[in-house]
Amino acid sequence: MISEMLARARKSLDLDKILGEIGSFGRYQIKNYCVILLPIISCAQWKSQFIFNAGKVPFRCTVPECESSPPEWDTGEWGSWALGAGRCERRRTLAPGGVCAPATFHENLTQACDAWLYGNQDTIVAEFDLACQEWKRTLVGTIHSAGLFAALPLTGYISDTFGRRTAFVLTAVSASVMGLIRSFSSSYSMYLVFEFLDATLGSGVYSTGFILALEMVGLNQRVLGGNMISSAFAIGQVLLALVAWAIPYWRTLTRVLYAPSLLFIFYYFIVEESVRWLLSKGKKKEAARIIYKAAAINRKELSPESIKQLSEDPTPTPNISIINGVTTSIPIDETPQRSLFSQVLRSRIIISRLFICSFWWITVTFIYYGLSINSVSLAGNSYVNYILTALVEIPGYALSVLTLDRFGRKSAIMTSFFVCGTALIALPFIPNVAVMKSLTMVSKLCISMTFASIYIYTIELFPTQGRSSLIGFCSMIGRIGSLSAPQTPLVVDGVHGVAAVPGVRRDGGLLRRAHAAHARDAAPATARHHPTGGSDGGRPAHAQANRHYRGLA
Repeated sequence: MISEMLARARKSLDLDKILGEIGSFGRYQIKNYCVILLPIISCAQWKSQFIFNAGKVPFRCTVPECESSPPEWDTGEWGSWALGAGRCERRRTLAPGGVCAPATFHENLTQACDAWLYGNQDTIVAEFDLACQEWKRTLVGTIHSAGLFAALPLTGYISDTFGRRTAFVLTAVSASVMGLIRSFSSSYSMYLVFEFLDATLGSGVYSTGFILALEMVGLNQRVLGGNMISSAFAIGQVLLALVAWAIPYWRTLTRVLYAPSLLFIFYYFIVEESVRWLLSKGKKKEAARIIYKAAAINRKELSPESIKQLSEDPTPTPNISIINGVTTSIPIDETPQRSLFSQVLRSRIIISRLFICSFWWITVTFIYYGLSINSVSLAGNSYVNYILTALVEIPGYALSVLTLDRFGRKSAIMTSFFVCGTALIALPFIPNVAVMKSLTMVSKLCISMTFASIYIYTIELFPTQGRSSLIGFCSMIGRIGSLSAPQTPLVVDGVHGVAAVPGVRRDGGLLRRAHAAHARDAAPATARHHPTGGSDGGRPAHAQANRHYRGLA
């Protein structure tokens, strides 16, 4: 049966053979990659911006009896008798409006704060007065992941129905528009709505770009091509941290990250459509034009047999998956009127692959995003920590290139899973900060290798006709992991003893300390005063504050 299907495929069009003739990764593919990688880099910044935009900032209660006008961050001596042990409480006063003296405050009784003072206004925590509402801060990351969950099947449908290029350009421009609107948010609710829409409409850039780039690469260069895209994503994360370090205020940062992406609308006239998608839709003439163009740019000549195949009328090709050189037929009913869903239900092979790949994706996304989010909680400069955990991904992708073809997809993926799991299990039992950071880097390296490998392996497991939709389904289910990852700081804070580990900053928790607290510790900062529930819509009242907040945060 398989031999008959292969014979039928060769008679119609052997695209992998043609790609070998025109060059598996020649000048045309390199040019194509250079164009596609720019939106991929931007996508990395969009997917992680909430780590800095919703970063933690130091805050304390305000005590009207003792505050100066305007309020200053440094409490001086009165903090020891007026403030409570926690950041969300203060000592109860014997006589409201009294003098600022120890006798004015109860020694053992506390009361909830009425208003807070913030060490800076760089993030939405101060902007929308989220002090003592940690769940609202971490909810931003979960809402973003929920948007990814909703986006992937939608993007997959657009990609498979209207083309990879259309989906690529549409998602890139949509993300830019939603991000820019979000930068003008006047309330926390508005911010959440556009965070969700940003992720829903724009998160398909990576998956469609990955497929668009890889479907024009020969089999022998597919691993290298896939990991080049993954490395570009890591570079995007590094650039995000550097830009956030230089421009900490969340509104300005968001506009700087999103505004240039409006230019991606011109990609519709620059990027060529996927040849594999064109062939799957019977658009052989357009596919042939692109192949001839690629051959000319790569300075290669097609064989007479290939030219004849490109000139003949299109013949439907069978659904065949080639993994590690082994050809497998996928019994999908090819009747045109049947939907992809009904075809998948008739194939036990694809259903089993969907279950296995979905479980992999849940595990990978939970670990990958969990390590990225919590990297800024490690001791030291939060920006540098995030940059290091992003850069360590690149060696992981290089290992993927070296191992996938040599040892096989499954062996490489299972080994990296095992090493990563071992390092993470050992992490809580290590008291040394340097060793903790090293284990974190090893874990991130291994999970990055796994992520890149699974992307490539998943593409190979599914047929062209439904590839984007099926990959989108696996990635969508995998977002259960990324939905959970932003909530891990709440778990850490709730587990006794974890926050006392030397390698975890208790003052900053997840994300960030006061702006540049490590790099420019002696510099003055701005503080903000908020009454309970107050929001100024982005018009802060400034007051000088001392960054040395003496453990109050």
